[in-house]
Amino acid sequence: MGSVSAKSLEDGSDYKHDPLEGFPNGRKPREIKTTLEEMESARIPLDKRDYCVDYLMKYLGCRSEKYPWVYRCHHEKHEYLHCQYEDYLIRMKEFERNRRLEERAAKNNHHELL
Repeated sequence: MGSVSAKSLEDGSDYKHDPLEGFPNGRKPREIKTTLEEMESARIPLDKRDYCVDYLMKYLGCRSEKYPWVYRCHHEKHEYLHCQYEDYLIRMKEFERNRRLEERAAKNNHHELL
């Protein structure tokens, strides 16, 4: 998991289409509350610095606080894993949306050529 690194969060999307196309009221922006400095001080690996890093930091904090009874952090772990799943769903839906927009654009270009 953690497929979005902190570096790629700053770069934006690689897709060709307008991210607001088809959303008349706009989209809710996804934000990370944790700063890069906090991630570095907590020694979060680069592959884990995604939109779920807030939940990961809470989970790791609980683990260090309740060690050796880390099973008491099951709620924080569940929140982190649920966030990872939701992030996966959002990325797959965005990929599918862009695939369909590409398909539609190719179909429109084909009809214009005829």
